[in-house]
Amino acid sequence: LNADPTEILFTSGGTESNNLTITGVCQAVSGKGRHIITTRIEHPSLMNPCLHLLEQGWNVSFIKVNSQGVVDPMEVERALRPDTVLVSVMLANNETGAIQPVAAISQLARKRGVLIHTDAAQAVGKIPVDVKNLGVDYLSVAGHKLYAPKGIGALYCRIGAPLGQIMFGAGQEQGLRPGTEPVPLAVGLGAACNFVAWDIKAEAERETYLREKLYAELSKLGHPIIRHGDPENTIPNTLSISLIGKNGAEVLAQAPEIMASTGAACHDRAIKVSHVLAAMGVSPEVALGTIRFSLGRGTTEPDIEVAVQTIGRAIERI
Repeated sequence: LNADPTEILFTSGGTESNNLTITGVCQAVSGKGRHIITTRIEHPSLMNPCLHLLEQGWNVSFIKVNSQGVVDPMEVERALRPDTVLVSVMLANNETGAIQPVAAISQLARKRGVLIHTDAAQAVGKIPVDVKNLGVDYLSVAGHKLYAPKGIGALYCRIGAPLGQIMFGAGQEQGLRPGTEPVPLAVGLGAACNFVAWDIKAEAERETYLREKLYAELSKLGHPIIRHGDPENTIPNTLSISLIGKNGAEVLAQAPEIMASTGAACHDRAIKVSHVLAAMGVSPEVALGTIRFSLGRGTTEPDIEVAVQTIGRAIERI
């Protein structure tokens, strides 16, 4: 991250890091204003704290994204107000993999003296992440997203950046995250960071190749598909597609060997669409056919071939 060790707070994961930032920052600077800015595609661990602030009388602006799931920095600039105290924009989306222009947004926020946070849970370990280049005051990390044990995460908090307590106890983690630190988990996070850092660019190229092969082979199955997001602006491991006229959940039910997720669900004949896809303007019918594939360091070219064959058979069965 290119951070000073004193700027790192260990947490239980990305959810706690996001909650600590949103709630802690707003608590610390509430005397300066009560307006924050975020986007319509954030992870629930950030979206829900913002909704809670709304209930507490705060003003929250949820910035729209384009059809590729990317925020326009100018939209953020237009939303800035004299009472804006914090801007929070994720670095990479967890559903589409779309990379957000956080560095550009940071420049605009800093000109107005506004603090900036990014949820980098999906990005760290997949693309180079440098807090200095991004220009952020706070950055969230989820350990299990980069092969660390579950139950450990981190929050980068720039030296001098305000952050209030939301938990009270002893003085661990500079008094901002009380409780005995899980040393084995923290060591695991450090080891994982070293593991992913040494060849991150080469691994990104490898996973990008496999992702594009997966998309190309799925496109040859003879069933119409739509790709969500710009392949030139996504993290290397994520592919989100929609099988037109099919139900993604039904397809995956016929392919238990494949571990993937869907973009919508049916409840009582009503389609509940992912808030990310909805923000991108994806129709409920298209969203219902969405499947998100995630690759990793263990994914091989034969795995891609098996996955395509398995999905192809599943489509034929329904």
